[in-house]
Amino acid sequence: MKVKNMAETHRKLGIVAGGGSIPGMLIRQCQAQGRDFVALAIEGNADKSLFTAEAGFPFRWIRIGQAGSGFKYFAEQQVRDVVMIGTIRRPSFFDLVPDLRTTAFFARIGAKALGDDGILRALVKEIEGDGMQVKGIHEVMPDLLVKEGILTRHKPSKRDKEDIRRGVEAALALGRLDIGQAVVVQQGLVLGVEGIEGTDELLRRCRDYRRKGGGGVLVKLRKPQQDMRIDLPTIGPRSVERAHESGLEGLVIHAGNGLMVDEEETVALADKYGMFIIGVNPDDYIKQA
Repeated sequence: MKVKNMAETHRKLGIVAGGGSIPGMLIRQCQAQGRDFVALAIEGNADKSLFTAEAGFPFRWIRIGQAGSGFKYFAEQQVRDVVMIGTIRRPSFFDLVPDLRTTAFFARIGAKALGDDGILRALVKEIEGDGMQVKGIHEVMPDLLVKEGILTRHKPSKRDKEDIRRGVEAALALGRLDIGQAVVVQQGLVLGVEGIEGTDELLRRCRDYRRKGGGGVLVKLRKPQQDMRIDLPTIGPRSVERAHESGLEGLVIHAGNGLMVDEEETVALADKYGMFIIGVNPDDYIKQA
């Protein structure tokens, strides 16, 4: 993986690790580059096989509600840059019980906590108030960013292109309301939109709503107001598997603003299933409307 500025490898990195494979990829990159880092592993989300007594790097397990204590740990470890990456499942009540600092944080942001973006933007401000700088995963692993254009052997049909245009419109509207990043469209009909349940559950639900006659696409876009440093739309082999199980023809992801995990494997799997993957610039589709 390339690094935009090699001088940044000398800045101690704090990794907030949720689920999925990207946290492990980032850890291995830091180890290969000799970059000093510490990690916070989110209970119920982070890969347990990464964070063991034999891991060979400093880390702590924390609940979501212990974020305040976690960032205090980062400050004590003299972390300079922070990356928050990985999926977060719906937390239990116990997970959400806040420590004292997290309680104070939510008291300060008040009504701004109504949506994911409001919370995340406030969290970035809180972290940077401690003298650390929040980085996007694309700033330390730029090769993960999705390229523009058709990335597979298979191409969308005329009907698929209409579904893509409809999906881009719907995803942008969904994002502006800070609800989710993904929609599923088939034959011009929006079968489902992503909420707190995540993309996998969206695809599972939409499998039951499919119409006769084929077609169908998943569209995932960065929210128009979304900070590029946090929670970028992501696809990978698992996304292709779930979309295939739901009978979809292809996946559409925000070019330059979305991430693809294990690109070679993801594209090969889509080719195997006869599906397409496209990196799009949403403006190109809105201009056609």
